[in-house]
This record gives sequence, structure tokens and C-alpha cells, in this order.
Amino acid sequence: MADYDLVVAGGTVVTPADMFQADVGVVGEKIAAIGLGLRGERTLDAHGLLVMPGGVDSHCHIEQLQAGGGADEESFISGSTSALAGGTTSVITFSTQFKGHDILQPLAEYRRRAAKAMVDYSFHQIITDPTDDVIFNQVPQVVASGVRSLKVFLTYDPLHLDDRQFIRVLAAARRAGALVTVHCENYEAIRWRSAALLADRRTAPKYHAWSRPSMVEREAAHRAIALAEMVDQPIQIFHVSCPEVAEEIARAKARGLKVWGETCPQYFVLSENDMDRPGFEGAKFMCSPAPRDAAAHEGLWRMIRDNVLDVVSSDHSGWSYETPVGKRVHGTAAAFNEIPNGVPGLGSRLPILFSEGVSKARFNACDFVRLTATNPARLFGLYPRKGTIAPGSDADLVLWNPDQSVKITNRLMQHVIDYTPYEGLDVVGWPTCTIRRGEVVMQDGIVQAEAGSGRFLPRAPYDQIKPTGNLPFGFDASAFLV
Repeated sequence: MADYDLVVAGGTVVTPADMFQADVGVVGEKIAAIGLGLRGERTLDAHGLLVMPGGVDSHCHIEQLQAGGGADEESFISGSTSALAGGTTSVITFSTQFKGHDILQPLAEYRRRAAKAMVDYSFHQIITDPTDDVIFNQVPQVVASGVRSLKVFLTYDPLHLDDRQFIRVLAAARRAGALVTVHCENYEAIRWRSAALLADRRTAPKYHAWSRPSMVEREAAHRAIALAEMVDQPIQIFHVSCPEVAEEIARAKARGLKVWGETCPQYFVLSENDMDRPGFEGAKFMCSPAPRDAAAHEGLWRMIRDNVLDVVSSDHSGWSYETPVGKRVHGTAAAFNEIPNGVPGLGSRLPILFSEGVSKARFNACDFVRLTATNPARLFGLYPRKGTIAPGSDADLVLWNPDQSVKITNRLMQHVIDYTPYEGLDVVGWPTCTIRRGEVVMQDGIVQAEAGSGRFLPRAPYDQIKPTGNLPFGFDASAFLV
């Protein structure tokens, strides 16, 4: 008689701390046992494969609402398909706020759209207009509903916050018990350089990188950390593109601050040279912060190995290349500052990082699991339900062939976006099967999950993002509603 509904048998189990050969027994939606000789109603043969936790992508833009109505091209159906095909079982996406409006109505609409998801999901709440009503009344409601992270932009029209607005968000998060995630680039510096470039008729996509050099990102990261330290509010710096920014995070960590850093695959394999392609082609590689150079790539690997950067997400923000509503929304003669930023990466995140990291011996498979599943789950309050292989955790697993060589193509990505910036990239290591809460949802590249089978992941209070208690002069200014 079988003891388990499903047994993943004979694989090499990879946890954040160890690798060992074992079977994984699943009952219902949970991992029930890890051992040898387990018997299941159904058995998946994992001999020769790595058995790892399903990926947790804590930064991706899926069906995000747009100010003019409608939403991003990538729907929760297509985005889920790409994620599951690439070995990711949980995502955190973004509910936005439009200036002059509240945050509750867009969040309600976003929840409605996300109900079609096939991955499990949670949200970050973007704050672009921190009015008194939003800060004092609505943010506490949103956090109490299980959305325990706020996102702010220090650049971009019409999203950016000035320093006082940013401080108000930090204080609101401290009162409510939420994490703040930050896009760090200096708004006025980018505007100044962009104006000069345009005045000199430098308009091609490659000048996107020129408009926002690394010191623009470094300065904003330094400022964000200093203001968060003043409020005693934990933050994560999103999409670190270069070691100079990571060094700011390292100094903050050394001072005992709760500051975490995230980077993305594009900052390891794309460069500023990719935007310098003939005609409009460079638009395919435009994202912010901009990809840097080979020296920055090596510096980021060092920061990964030194545990300065804790998470590798996709920052999936896809805009199709050929359609009139994507990269070409202002035509192919558009200046760099009129071309939508962002690159797709939901399905390619894990294969690229495994290939560049594990297959090229920059780190091991346990490090890979920490960066792509365990650390994001811990940081965003999903651990140990997500991000690990242990009895009682959700049975989210990816079976991985570490030796399979694949050439990335857009067809393999299974997203709605009509290109991948990684077209033709050779990778070693590929997911062969994805299991979400005990159900096989991808086998040999074929996604077989049902629309709406994903679940919202509410996040309760958790210790990792509690303030340190260290305040200038011991005075908690956030206690006053100013």
C-alpha cells in the first residue's frame, strides 16, 4: 500500500544547505517526507536529476494596470505559463497607483485579474502619490490584507517620489510592518543628462545607457539607505546593475542595517553594447538601470559570492518589439527617452543563472537555490511555506537536468512577448518537470496547469523585516502622523 500520493524518486535533493540523494514524498499539497525507498500512488523518476524548490520570482510585472486603461501585454495566463515552463512556481507582482488616485481600487481590480493565475502569487503595492489618505488610511488596510511590501521609484515620470515623499512611505511601512522596495536612480540627474544628449541629437537606443551611468544609481542607493536608516525601516534595493551600488549595500550591512540587494540575469549576460545595434534593434535590450559592461558583470559575481546580493529575480517587464503598443509605441525613430523600458525574463531567469553560475563553477547548486527560491521566500515572508524542501512545506519542486544543453529561443520562453533578449544564448541546465503544490504542472516543456489554479499568498507579520530599534537620538518620528 502506498504511503504517499506522489513520490519523486532517486534524484539529488538540493536545499539551501546541502545536496543528497533521496526520495521526496508528497501528500496532498505538502511535502510529507524525505527519505529512501518511499512508496507512492504515483512515482516520478528523478534519477540523474536535481530536485530543487520551485523558483520564487519576487520581482516581475505581469498584467500590470496602465494609467490610460488596460494592462501590460503579459497576462496572468501567459506569464504563469512562462514561469512554470522555466521552473518558477511563485511570483510577486505589482499593483500600481496612479497619481491623483487611491491604491484600493486598482488593487481590487488587480486581484480580480490575478485570479486567473496558474502560479501562486503575491503583490507589492506601488506608491506614487503618498497623500495623507493613502499613507495614514489606505496603506494600513493594504498591508493588513496580506500585501506586506511597498514599492517606490526614485526616478521615472510620473512615478518618482521626492525625498520627503519617500520618507513618508518609509514611515508608513514602519508603522504597518511592511518592507519597502526601491528603484534607485537619481531623477534630476537623468533628466539633466537626457536633455543634453537630446540637444546634441544623440537619440538612438544606445544613449539610454549614457543617460543613466552607474553613479546615478549609486547616489540614489546611498540616499535611499541613509533615509531608511534615519527612519529605521528595512528596505530592499531592486535590480542592482553594478558593484558600486552593491558596495553601498555592503557598507550598510556592515553597520547592522536591514538592507538587502537584488540583481537580475540581464546584468550578467547583457551589456551596454547590446543597445548599440543597427537601427531600432537596440530597443530590445533597454531596461533600467541599464546593463553595464564586462567589468560590472564580474563585480556582481563577486558580490553574489560575498553574500552582499541576496536575491536574483527576473524583473520581467516585457514589451513586444514588432507591435505598435510595445517598444514601437512612439515609432522606430523615437528618441531613447520615449522607448518603453524593460525586458522579458520569467522563463529564462533560472536557466541563465544556473548556466552562468553553477555550470560555469561560479557557485554551487545550494547557492542557486538560496538566490532563486529560499532568500526571496525568506525576505518576503513566504518561508518555509515556499523556497525550501522540507516536511510541511508546499510541494513546489522543479526537476532539473544539470547537463542538458539548450539554445534559448523565444518559442521556448512561452510568454506573450514576441522576442527574448537572450535569443541564441547557449545554456547548460534545464527544467524537465515543475510541480506546484503536489501537482505536475509542466512536463518536458508542456505546461498543463488550469487557469485559476494559482493561489494568492497573503503575508503575515514576520521577524526578518522588523526594525532594528536603532533611531537617531532614540526619537521615533514615524510615530507622528506628519
